[in-house]
Amino acid sequence: MSQTLMDYDEAVRRYDPVLGLEVHVELGTATKMFDAAPNIFGAQPNTMVTPTSVGLPGALPVVNARGVEYAIRIGLALGCEIAESCRFARKNYFYPDLAKDFQTSQSDEPIAHDGALEIELEDGSFFTIPIERAHMEEDAGKNTHVGGADGRIEGASHSLVDYNRAGVPLVEIVTRPIEGAGARAPEVAATYVRTLRDIFRALGVSEARMERGNVRADVNVSLRESPDGPLGTRTETKNVNTFRGIEQVVRYEIQRQAAILAAGGEVLQETRHGQADGTTRAGRVKSDADDYRYFPEPDLVPVAPSREWVETIRASLPEMPAAKRRRLKKEWQLADDEMRDVVNAGALELIEATVLAGSSGQSARKWWMGELARAAKDREVSLEELPVSPEQVAELQGLVDSGRLTDKLARQVLDGVLAGEGGPSAVVEARGLEVVSDDSALLAAVDEALAAQPDVAEKIRGGKVKAAGAIVGAVMKATRGQADARRVRELVMERVAR
Repeated sequence: MSQTLMDYDEAVRRYDPVLGLEVHVELGTATKMFDAAPNIFGAQPNTMVTPTSVGLPGALPVVNARGVEYAIRIGLALGCEIAESCRFARKNYFYPDLAKDFQTSQSDEPIAHDGALEIELEDGSFFTIPIERAHMEEDAGKNTHVGGADGRIEGASHSLVDYNRAGVPLVEIVTRPIEGAGARAPEVAATYVRTLRDIFRALGVSEARMERGNVRADVNVSLRESPDGPLGTRTETKNVNTFRGIEQVVRYEIQRQAAILAAGGEVLQETRHGQADGTTRAGRVKSDADDYRYFPEPDLVPVAPSREWVETIRASLPEMPAAKRRRLKKEWQLADDEMRDVVNAGALELIEATVLAGSSGQSARKWWMGELARAAKDREVSLEELPVSPEQVAELQGLVDSGRLTDKLARQVLDGVLAGEGGPSAVVEARGLEVVSDDSALLAAVDEALAAQPDVAEKIRGGKVKAAGAIVGAVMKATRGQADARRVRELVMERVAR
């Protein structure tokens, strides 16, 4: 059934959108949160499990200390207070991928609370996201529906359950109501999750690969008639794991809810599911009542991180991505739009590594955002997937800086590197691409070109200096582009002046 939508601009003119985001990040610990089963992605189904993973009788949980440390790192990076003591609880609900019929989580006693995160939007403006809490929990298993379209449960003949993911450590970060975003609400939501993704990677707590579900967001949207009015009824779209999907969900829900309210209807408080076309569909009706029957986990003692440990972790935090971008932008002498392009292309770390290998920031950016970006687009891969390393790019630029290669020759060398012919120096040697720097060889080529075009020499002597380009071109052709054009021009002018 088609859904009536209001024009987006009209919707945000008539109503004030309020957001709430619950972001889950899978932690990159060696083992699971409460047992010693390996935390490995992509293993054969149901091989990375222990009796505790699947809730067998008598199996007891033990807290993963590294998981607690990672949760504290995340909390500190988000400006949160770290609890002096917190407890795990049982969140009770039935679902086939939850073998215990409860999820070990945290309820009213999270590990971290009361923080804020400043995000930078595309135009360079800033927006602050209020953080209510960050709490520890475990992931559930994974259902695979067989026989339906696109792996969905509709039309499936049966479902398979893989418990490898059951018990994988999670931190869930919950915002307070996000107000004041207005028409930019979709951008604010996506930028917030992108900023979190970058922080997770900088902290080293997760690979944060959204295509693997390492980071996923539950997106809450509600509308109210004015910024000073009461909050509206919200919907919660579950498990959105792309930035574009987050933007689409927010935009669609604003348009859908606005159409309902304008027609005099009521928005149902419900969970919804994002679709591939950017729409959402209804899930189950959800009230504010706490229907999970939380109660303290009797098999786990409270977690009480010492203040000394918390401060040690705080002192070990790396430079945060936003501060790092500001520093590198200044060091590399990039304009605001240039830096945004670098970040959006996923090239920041690659350029940084190239600079650390000896290149200048501008030169590294030139390669990664120029020739290599085009190569990645042609091959339909990311920059990281190209068969060239930052060290090789720095080596290539070093050959240019030393005069052994021109930019044109360097592009040919890069083609060889991408073709798997070896590093830049090896490709130069194998293809014979080094600049001809022997003046005697260049003079011979210049004399030959001048002899072939005597009228050009007369034009140059007559003051038509631009005519020297014809001789330079002939020499470049004779040397297969391996001469330094600037040096060739100098030799031409010397020869003609004699």
